[in-house]
Amino acid sequence: MATKITVIYDNPEDEAAFEAAYPDQVAQAKKLPGLQRIETSKVWPKEDGSATPAYRLVDMYFADYDSASAAVTTEEAAALFPQILQSATGGVRIVFADIEEG
Repeated sequence: MATKITVIYDNPEDEAAFEAAYPDQVAQAKKLPGLQRIETSKVWPKEDGSATPAYRLVDMYFADYDSASAAVTTEEAAALFPQILQSATGGVRIVFADIEEG
């Protein structure tokens, strides 16, 4: 079954610094072996304009769990994940999920 790895960035301490580093992370993510597609998004603020807990999301899609698991053990991942952790000054969560077609 198809699997995705989602990176959930919380609100950064310095939005400008985060945004400056973000394009390089997306470019590095596109190099992950077995990646079928990538989707990036910026979270809307609440209706009153205040921030939500999440700031940006990156969804990386793979054919299956084994492919996703193998991708995170590669040199490309070894270059990507330290960049993610360094720029995620507000916090970050990384999850693997089964994609349920429906």
